[in-house]
Amino acid sequence: MSAPLVVTGATGQLGRLVLQSLLKQVPAGQLVAAVRSPEKAQDLAALGLQVRRADYSHPETLAEAFRGAGKVLLISSSELGQRSTQHRAAIDAAKAAGVQLLAYTSLLRTDTTPLPLGLEHRQTEEYLKASGLPFVLLRNGWYTENYTASIPPSLQHGVFLGSAGDGKIASAARADYAEAAAAVLLKPDQAGRVYELAGDTAYTLADLAAEIARQAGKPLTYQNLPEAEYLAILIGAGLPEPIARLLAESDTGAAKGGLFDDSRTLSRLIGRPTTPMSTSVAEALKG
Repeated sequence: MSAPLVVTGATGQLGRLVLQSLLKQVPAGQLVAAVRSPEKAQDLAALGLQVRRADYSHPETLAEAFRGAGKVLLISSSELGQRSTQHRAAIDAAKAAGVQLLAYTSLLRTDTTPLPLGLEHRQTEEYLKASGLPFVLLRNGWYTENYTASIPPSLQHGVFLGSAGDGKIASAARADYAEAAAAVLLKPDQAGRVYELAGDTAYTLADLAAEIARQAGKPLTYQNLPEAEYLAILIGAGLPEPIARLLAESDTGAAKGGLFDDSRTLSRLIGRPTTPMSTSVAEALKG
């Protein structure tokens, strides 16, 4: 690979994991860590990666970030409500730079998802298709870490709260999705492909609560709440309103099947089974 491979959001949780996977097969000097704050990427620079500033809200930084790039992984922005505009700026910069392939981290079954979170992903996908830029879509399902982050307060109160009802959630560990992104970036002939990515096995939040209780040796039950009530509790717990709303709405979407997939595309892509929910629970309890 002669032209640099650029990973945006490289200091984020997913971005760092993608780079770890890429470094197993790609010389550090051929990788570009595109980040909003280069000072937070000194550890990546120390590994030999090129670090370039790339702020989605400052399009002038993107031209330099993508200069000479062969492929770009556009990790979706975390700024809800601004993502479409930010992603359009990145796509325009990638096209102007002559990027050969842009991989975008979208959402599982973006075109039909009941999750409101899908709107900005749909808008980005439509813009990509209209841009003429060669692209591949990584439609990521739920990260198990989205739920295991709630283990400590749940054990403290003896109840795991949510609004997902009996909805089946086919989540996988963040590292599984990162490994898949790296695999796609290194495969030939990926333009036009769409990957629906999710865990091999699915569970309900009641199943998750039971597994946490089993491993922790403490009583824990799942309590299903109306979306509005769950939202109010999350905000009361100190979560910013946009994040709280995203979680509550996503649970409601899960109740409608929005986080279920049984295609096993993810495990085929990474060449191994996805990380079981029980393993993620064990890691969270250790941490």
